[in-house]
Amino acid sequence: MTEINLASNQKANGWRVIDFVVAAVLAVVLGVGMWSYDTFAYAPVGVLFSAVPWLAGLQFGIWTIPAITGALIVRRPGAALLAELIAATVEVSLGNTWGATSLYSALLQGAAVELALLLVLYRSFNLLMLALAGAAAAVAEVLVYESWAYWAGTSTEFLASYLLACMVSGALIAGLGGWLLVKSLRAAGVLGAFAK
Repeated sequence: MTEINLASNQKANGWRVIDFVVAAVLAVVLGVGMWSYDTFAYAPVGVLFSAVPWLAGLQFGIWTIPAITGALIVRRPGAALLAELIAATVEVSLGNTWGATSLYSALLQGAAVELALLLVLYRSFNLLMLALAGAAAAVAEVLVYESWAYWAGTSTEFLASYLLACMVSGALIAGLGGWLLVKSLRAAGVLGAFAK
C-alpha cells in the first residue's frame, strides 16, 4: 500500500497537497460559520444598528475571515481567494439571504486580500498586514459592489461612513480575528506542517 505524506514537499504550482486540503477544510468550516451567522445572528444584530444603519458595516469582517485565515495558513498566492470562494460556496449551498451574489462578494474580497499581499510579494503576514488586507477587502466590496447594489441613492456621507465601518470591521474582525484564530490553531498543534 502506498502511503501519502500530505506534508511532503511535492508541489503543484508552489502548493503542497496539504495546502489544498487544509485550505478547503478550513473554508468549509468557516462557510458553515458564515451561514450560521447569516441565519441566526444577522437579523437580530441588524436591529441594533437600525438607528444608525451605516454601523451595520461593523459586521463586514465576519465574511472575510476565510480569506485572511487561508492566506495566513497557506502563505501562497491564491490561498485567500480559494478559501473565500469555498466558504462562500458552502454558505450559498446551505441557503443564505443573498444567494449567489455572495460568490461575487467572495471573489471581490478574496481578490482584494490577494492584491494586498501581492503588494508585499507575499512576504509579510504580520498582524498589521492582515488588518490592512481585511480593510482592503472592505474597500473592494463596498466600492465595486455594495455602493450600487445596496446603497445606490444614499448620501456620500452615509456611504463614506459605511465604508469606514466596513474597513474597521475588516481590519479587526477579519484581520485580528483571523490572526487570533490561526494563533489558537497553532497553539493546539493543528498547523504543524505550516510556517509560523
